[in-house]
Amino acid sequence: MLENQTCVVTGASRGIGRGIAEELGSHGANVVVNYRSSEAAAHEVADEIEAEGGNAVPLQADVADQDEVDAMADRVAELYGPADVLVNNAGITIDKKFENMTKDDWETVVDVNLGGVFNATNAFFEDIKAADEGRLVNISSVVGQQGNYGQANYAATKSGLFGFTRTLALELASTGSTANCVAPGFVETDMLEEVPERVQQKILDRIPLSRFATVDDVAGIVRFLASRDSSYMTGQVLAVNGGMEW
Repeated sequence: MLENQTCVVTGASRGIGRGIAEELGSHGANVVVNYRSSEAAAHEVADEIEAEGGNAVPLQADVADQDEVDAMADRVAELYGPADVLVNNAGITIDKKFENMTKDDWETVVDVNLGGVFNATNAFFEDIKAADEGRLVNISSVVGQQGNYGQANYAATKSGLFGFTRTLALELASTGSTANCVAPGFVETDMLEEVPERVQQKILDRIPLSRFATVDDVAGIVRFLASRDSSYMTGQVLAVNGGMEW
């Protein structure tokens, strides 16, 4: 399905990013496993993909630093040629009530979650435009749709990805390349494990399917959007949230 396609996944050393990288690798893609500081974990992901017969390489770059992302893009070109698919997954949280949030708390999250998307898209945009049906996939969140207590900075960045994605979809349309967005609900990752059980139960009570998403639930949707099966979809936000209303 993705044979000989070069797919760059930011923030791919853990959680949803890892699941996406492994899913794309299992369908024949050349996967770039981007990481900021988790070198051992990124190598583990790449090794896992290759152990299953895929092709992957871990590459370090802090998405908040344009120079580092540009250097990664140069290395991708050396290894595989132009990228075909970019998955903007890297993101962070600094959770506080707004009245306790500092300007630094705000800017740090914005610099990674929105600035990082700009930087990576900027570095690979010409590749995506020139590709035979290139793909841009941005990972947002249900929090960008609904808001969430104590996450004003995070919610603002994830909501911002909707407008960014739809605008890029319009600008890419004449090239045949697409831009889409995935908005996961609450996913079974180490971040969710840190949420108190009573809060987890309150969240579950709002989910019609009565379970949290798995990483595979999200990764499968990303793989679809990265493939030619989604060639007539662009500018869309796909909610993977078990039926939560927003």
